[in-house]
Amino acid sequence: MASVMASSSKQDHYQALVDMGSNGIRFSISDLSPLTARVMPTVYQDRCAVSLYDAQYSTGAKGPIPENVIQEVLAALLRFKRTCEDFRVPHHRIRIVATEATREAVNSAEFIRQIKEGTGWPVEMLAKEEEGRIGAMGVASSFPSLKGLVMDLGGGSVQLTWMVTESGEVQISSKGAVSLPYGAAALTRRLDEIYVHGKGTGSAFKSEMIANFKKALGELEVPPSLSKAASKAGGFTLYLSGGGFRGWGYILMSGGVIQPYPIPTINGFSVPKAAFTATDHVQSLGNSSTFRISSRRASQVPAVSFLINSLISALPSICHIYFAQGGLREGLLFSSLPPQIRSQHPLVTATLPYAPPSAPALLSLLISGIPSSNNGPQLYVTADTAFFTSLIHLLSYHASLPKDTRAPAALRSTTTGVLASTHGLLHGSRAVLALALCERWGGELPPSDVDFLSKMQETVGMEQSWWAKFVGRLAAIVGEIYPAGIIREGEERVRFRCGWGLSDKGKAIIQMRVGLRGEGDSGARPAWVDALEKVGKKKSWIGGKEGWGLKVDIQIRPIEEL
Repeated sequence: MASVMASSSKQDHYQALVDMGSNGIRFSISDLSPLTARVMPTVYQDRCAVSLYDAQYSTGAKGPIPENVIQEVLAALLRFKRTCEDFRVPHHRIRIVATEATREAVNSAEFIRQIKEGTGWPVEMLAKEEEGRIGAMGVASSFPSLKGLVMDLGGGSVQLTWMVTESGEVQISSKGAVSLPYGAAALTRRLDEIYVHGKGTGSAFKSEMIANFKKALGELEVPPSLSKAASKAGGFTLYLSGGGFRGWGYILMSGGVIQPYPIPTINGFSVPKAAFTATDHVQSLGNSSTFRISSRRASQVPAVSFLINSLISALPSICHIYFAQGGLREGLLFSSLPPQIRSQHPLVTATLPYAPPSAPALLSLLISGIPSSNNGPQLYVTADTAFFTSLIHLLSYHASLPKDTRAPAALRSTTTGVLASTHGLLHGSRAVLALALCERWGGELPPSDVDFLSKMQETVGMEQSWWAKFVGRLAAIVGEIYPAGIIREGEERVRFRCGWGLSDKGKAIIQMRVGLRGEGDSGARPAWVDALEKVGKKKSWIGGKEGWGLKVDIQIRPIEEL
């Protein structure tokens, strides 16, 4: 049985949070140790399925939070208090934060008093604007960077703002966020009043919502630079958080072109505007049998659909939508981090604990074997320093596994393996890194994993998949030559020089010169040379001969000649 005794070095960095939202009460303990604080690793999490919003309407009309509900909440809080003691969370690092449902309750003061008397913990009540600002910070934590409009959909309200993140600094409207009374639960109740009880009309209510969204956007004073960038890109990027929006995202995942969709987490999932606004189609798919859609969430799908139709009519042009896992909890944690930590790339931070001793030198070696896009075809979008760095960090992570399980485990490392819980990654980043790691271990898979490989390739397309295969095969060479991850000074064993050339038919090819110490003139040709060249053979292209790939030409030379 795992010990509940936390190490003294970690416990001082534990942060316990209780998020008393409208649709549920969430408990968590996070580890904010400096090395991995950017991804805010979760040590413990739980949820009490009490809707403080619904509880106030249990008789049909709004009333106080019932006493039996208060006692249920107190019991859950006391259980969490014991858990915090088990994990030895410092008392001063435990917070209870309440939002709209508690703030607007008739008996809010009495509710808070009972919590304080029962647990010894004070309750921090967030103002509407502060709730929106912190929720937006949670969205900021969910991506390496972002620039666009941000919305957080709760049970009682929805918050709207704009945001730009750069180098760890977060720019947001001076008003924080504008809060509107169109949360998923509130909208469900309002639409029921309209369509079941005849209190008003849907068209009038939609007009009201459109007008209020337009007014809110005006109050936020979107900076001209952001509007100009959106115009150039074909529209704003919209970042969405909150249970109602995440539910919509899960339905889109379950009914999209790629089936079954290979990445289970919602954070970093993206769709174009056309898919997002196909509300009739999404409603037809939304039921409690859909992955991660509870019966309660399924009952709110029509309300979310109504919200989206009104939203798109009110906002300026939207070109792309990203879904975020981060909400109030993540926003509170992310806000507490200094800019130098917030600026770190989540992929690099999450893999740093596994970095080999000579990671910087190994990274330079890997990059030297990849042709520059300056004078050749443009490399895929996710082929950035963070991708290469994380690949080097995990270069030997799966080395201890039996040979026949290394490639399958590496393929699933970003979805159900070592990076499954990493916060802040895009789906494209998860897919490309998984494909490269799989190839780093030879790429041989059992039949049970072949279809999963295909779905991951579909997620990023043939071109990006081929580059991942090439880089992964190159990483395999680096790992074979330096199995301990150490490059000693003066003991360089291999050197790469890579560029572009033209085939006899005038097509771009990769030309690589490999320098080996003590080899080259002897005629010896390491097996890994043929393996790397094989990636460029048409039968090894992604999609076969009619798919995508590039020819790879390799020449071996003594290391002194390069």
